[in-house]
Amino acid sequence: MNLVEPIIAFQNALQQIRRDLHAHPELCYEEVRTADVVAARLTEWGIPVVRGLGLTGVVGIIQNGTSKRAIGLRADMDALPMQEINHFDHASRHPGKMHACGHDGHTAMLLGAAHHLAKHRNFDGTVYLIFQPAEEGGGGARRMMDDGLFAQFPMDAVYGMHNWPGMPMGSFGVVAGPMMASSNEFRVVVKGKGCHAAQPHRGIDPVMVAVQIAQAWQTIMSREKNPLDTAVLSITQIHAGSATNVIPDEAVLIGTVRTFTTPVLDLIEQRMGEIARHCAAGFNATVDFQFKRNYPPLVNHARETGYAVEAMSAVVGPDKVNANTEPTMGAEDFAFMLQEKPGCYVFIGNGEGEHRAGGHGLGPCQLHNASYDFNDNLLPIGASYWVRLAEMRLAPG
Repeated sequence: MNLVEPIIAFQNALQQIRRDLHAHPELCYEEVRTADVVAARLTEWGIPVVRGLGLTGVVGIIQNGTSKRAIGLRADMDALPMQEINHFDHASRHPGKMHACGHDGHTAMLLGAAHHLAKHRNFDGTVYLIFQPAEEGGGGARRMMDDGLFAQFPMDAVYGMHNWPGMPMGSFGVVAGPMMASSNEFRVVVKGKGCHAAQPHRGIDPVMVAVQIAQAWQTIMSREKNPLDTAVLSITQIHAGSATNVIPDEAVLIGTVRTFTTPVLDLIEQRMGEIARHCAAGFNATVDFQFKRNYPPLVNHARETGYAVEAMSAVVGPDKVNANTEPTMGAEDFAFMLQEKPGCYVFIGNGEGEHRAGGHGLGPCQLHNASYDFNDNLLPIGASYWVRLAEMRLAPG
């Protein structure tokens, strides 16, 4: 590896920051203490700070030279509403809240880069350090943008990074084009007519209608969508009834749809609604169809992906960079930023969990698992990537 030497020397300090954040997790739009820690560190290192975008967001500004070029580096700060089962010293001190996705590590890596960039300033232009709230379902990226992120801080490109369990520590993964899926949810209420279960002819059974809709929806995936277009339609909840001898008035279907492109999503949403309504009508029932689009697909831009690959290769070597990594059906609100600005989002390997100290839970070291912990060995690697990316993108001359 070709890590930035001063960052290696700063690793222990970064680990202390990361573990402090892990011990004090805050949910979306509640990241007050986390934002205070970030702002205090940036200010201590002489970096101007702007607060309040996205309610609890923090933006640091590092300028050098005379160039008008600028890039944004983004880290998310929020935790998840989960009970941690780890018992090591830096485990969560807040019941029902946990850094189970590594945003504590993302924040610490960007702080490590900030410390080095502010001290050495081996670039010509402006680096905006974007510490974003509410990635976990709160749409914090969109909220910061609505509050004027790109208007107040004009940048040529924006970059993001996420740790990835199962990928070897010391490696990176990325792919140009779609890398993460859109996240969408649906809720369908089938309205029938309740009656005695021994007299089904006197009612309209919404349970059987819901079953027909659920089965018919899968033909969208197998017979209407192009087989080459990846998508997922998962019904994750079915609710109906309260007694064995009562046919209920209503049945509810709830679930998620994931796609890599908006046209495929448009098709699925349209056909889900049409099938639900016509299927219900065939049984003299009605439906209330609700479809909510949360996060769009995350699509990396080709040129910026090339820059990211170059910077990652400079840090860990080209043999440790997979530039054709498999996309995931998980979602990320950094996708909103990539709709507005060129940029790239990369994965940094978090390993298999062998880094965890004694006292961790019995579960795997996977994202959104109560036994998860961020790998502190990544701190100088991720911070070095941010530094090399900034120095390459904003090279003098």
